[in-house]
Amino acid sequence: MSEVSNIIKDPKLTYAQQVLALARLAENHDNTLPLEAEFEQACKDQILCDLGEGRAPYRPRYILPDYAKLMKDGCQFLEITPPTDIWEATNALLIFYKHVPSITSFPVYLGNFTELFEPFHKDAAETRKALRLFLQHIDKTLTDSFVHANIGPQDSEVNRILLDLTKEMQLAIPNLTLLYDPKKTSDDFALACIDCMLATSKPSFANDVMYRKEMSDYAIASCYNALKVCGGGYTLPRIRLYNVACKADSIDDFFDRVLPYYTQLLLRNMDTRIKYIVEESNFFTCNFLVKEGFVKRENFTGMFGVVGLAECVNHLLGISDPNQGYGHSEEANKFGLRVMDALEKMVKEHHGLYCEGCDNRYVLHAQVGIDSDGRDNSPGARIPIGSEPDLAEHIECECHFHKYFVSGIGDIFKFDDTWNHSQEALLDIIKGAFLGGMRYFTGYNADCDVVRVTGYLVKKSEIAKLDKEQASLNNVTVFGQGARDYGNALDRRVYDESARK
Repeated sequence: MSEVSNIIKDPKLTYAQQVLALARLAENHDNTLPLEAEFEQACKDQILCDLGEGRAPYRPRYILPDYAKLMKDGCQFLEITPPTDIWEATNALLIFYKHVPSITSFPVYLGNFTELFEPFHKDAAETRKALRLFLQHIDKTLTDSFVHANIGPQDSEVNRILLDLTKEMQLAIPNLTLLYDPKKTSDDFALACIDCMLATSKPSFANDVMYRKEMSDYAIASCYNALKVCGGGYTLPRIRLYNVACKADSIDDFFDRVLPYYTQLLLRNMDTRIKYIVEESNFFTCNFLVKEGFVKRENFTGMFGVVGLAECVNHLLGISDPNQGYGHSEEANKFGLRVMDALEKMVKEHHGLYCEGCDNRYVLHAQVGIDSDGRDNSPGARIPIGSEPDLAEHIECECHFHKYFVSGIGDIFKFDDTWNHSQEALLDIIKGAFLGGMRYFTGYNADCDVVRVTGYLVKKSEIAKLDKEQASLNNVTVFGQGARDYGNALDRRVYDESARK
């Protein structure tokens, strides 16, 4: 049976999912983009991976429009006038979202809802009705959990309405992040966000102070990708560090020959892909987002993705038991820092193309993984699932590595129900983690239906539909099913009451 026929006959796909799958099939089978034979071989060997970007890139992977400009100026191309009330504001955004592309064909960033809606908030009942319909529309039409919105750092009445609706509606879409700044975010607001997070797996907490020092006007998109507003990320290929380590004859061989070889190969592929997007495709010359100033080319960058640090470290040090290796051993953790120092140095020394806003450098990203990684390459710099240490040690290990990943890193902490009665303690933990260098903290209650898989959200009830060969409206439910089956992504350690001690 042909690949086209497989897509057409798959009972688990909706019509819209079939259309997207057929389009991606065409893109991935094209040969427009010239690739080095060595890069193609590295992909076949599962050492490097283009994350499905294909051979004919016709838009940047991630786009973060300046939605504040839409609120202020409207949009000529879409014939949207500047909104004057909450209904016009939500309507303008819903129209605009349909025309924001990405690798998923859905917008990966919806804006900062606090900033976008607060100027139009006049009546609580009216705002609540408008935002309920707005969120429902998003969940049923932007059917992809990489769709992401931000709130904060300041509290507002709009925030409280959004949190209340998020708990009530139990939607997996959109993903949501609080931009947390202890000087701007009140404890009361942060605790309301924690209460919502334990009930719905969102919002996550981003270290706003840390990110603003590095990028000023940034936002969190997709899973936890930190990119410039009015810009985005051209591309996100990645390196599987465990598979790289398996190619080395020794530790010296890894640092002197193998890691530099595959790193440079990936960097050159990024150059080729970005050059094509900018110079050959028509996005930056024809798209209304560029013409009207909703995005600017110089605010885009290339994202160098990393997975499998833990397994790489354990393999090179000859540690067979993950409970004795990375995340548990000071020697292993220090070796992980050595690996990241070497990788960061090579990426920073490379002159990136068309990324002036990032000092002409590409940025490291702790990629969340895909189901085909199995258990050989844990997402980013995370400790392998099933080998998590006590909560304090877990966070301490993470804090050492978050400094490297300017374009995003995060870990997921799974809690039992007792934490609902000690939310102040969880806020103290988040504060301490951010002071220690953690960029992004997210968690959920083990009993939630909406769960965070690797970075995106799915419903366990929707995965159950796929298990019965039924369709799920959320495009990423199938990823959640794969991550559950091949990466044990839903089997994280549950931190109970004893973790607070």
